[in-house]
Amino acid sequence: MAKLIYSAIASLDLYVADEQGKWDWAFPDEEVHAFVNDLERPIGTHLFGRRMYEVLSAWETMDDPHPLMRDYAEIWRSSDKIVYSRSLQDVTTARTTLEREFDPAAVAELKATAGKDLSIGGPHLAAQAIAAGLVDECHLLLSPVVVGGGNAALPTGLRWDLELADQRRFGNGVVHLHYVSRSG
Repeated sequence: MAKLIYSAIASLDLYVADEQGKWDWAFPDEEVHAFVNDLERPIGTHLFGRRMYEVLSAWETMDDPHPLMRDYAEIWRSSDKIVYSRSLQDVTTARTTLEREFDPAAVAELKATAGKDLSIGGPHLAAQAIAAGLVDECHLLLSPVVVGGGNAALPTGLRWDLELADQRRFGNGVVHLHYVSRSG
């Protein structure tokens, strides 16, 4: 069975964007970017909310000469994507399916039949999957900044028992925490 993995770059106070919607403090340096590329490389299908999809869809046509950027663009283009949105009219990227509602049973079936692991991106969509008991692993990349509020990386009002599987400190002060779900 494939795993469903939630990854997020967040502030130290666990926000993926500040109260103004900015996340410029979260841009990874080369060391962190290479690490993220390696995290994403084995993923076969990405599940996205609308906002996360709209941000990441730039990788579909990105033609950056930097090897790390080119590598991530290839990772993006070679994976399947499912976007969950009631408001998005159409998807603009290849290998992408649009779903109107998040269906936990359909995602459980996808996990059971997928040949590669799945990832879920966007904290609101991830919160639904976490609440449904579908998320097997969580990767948090904590940036050395406190933003004081905004879009939370993890849902409130929900208990999720985790076990620390790994951690890593990067030269720029970012810390990676890898957790596995104890409920799985």
